[in-house]
Amino acid sequence: MLLAAGCGTKSPDPPSISAPPPAERVEKPDGRPVILAFGDSLSAGFGVDAGLSYPDFLQKELDAKGYSYRVVNQGLSGDTTSGGLARISQGLEMKPYLVVLELGGNDGLRGLPLRVTRENLDKMTVEFQKAGALVVLAGLTLPRNYGPDYIREFEQIYPEIEKKYKARRIRFLLEGVAMQPGLMQRDEIHPNAEGNKLVARNVMQVIEPLLKK
Repeated sequence: MLLAAGCGTKSPDPPSISAPPPAERVEKPDGRPVILAFGDSLSAGFGVDAGLSYPDFLQKELDAKGYSYRVVNQGLSGDTTSGGLARISQGLEMKPYLVVLELGGNDGLRGLPLRVTRENLDKMTVEFQKAGALVVLAGLTLPRNYGPDYIREFEQIYPEIEKKYKARRIRFLLEGVAMQPGLMQRDEIHPNAEGNKLVARNVMQVIEPLLKK
């Protein structure tokens, strides 16, 4: 009976050994100077998969050429110059070394007063330069059905600001991409992934003389 009682008694569970919690991964802050892509859907990468915007390809170009810069994409689809001016503090917080200022296209497509577009781009250029950033204006144009006078006035905004503030300018951001088969999306406004590769090269050609290794 004692043996039976002993067999029926449950012995205490051995103490368990718990594994130590995994060490938290601490990422080192990225101290590289910032190149800020501040724009609308052309910068944001509208219509393409993540990682296929022109700023993504620009980062790859920089890395491949041995430049130690970090591209930050602050493109916002649908944004106007008024919207850009309203959120410029976000860009200034990055303390950018260089800003590719790509705005104005949506102003033109919506037929907004170009006086306002010019004033907004003027103010953004001043604010970024006051913060110590180099400003590179991304020149744009409009579909031909907007009329030659409106298009001419729109296109003149970028070289005027370039000259006024001794900034830099990409003559036409979509050079060699716009209206080219296989490089544009079906809307004929936004580049596809292959087109964005060429846009990044257009940007690189202008900013490379401003970079340091």
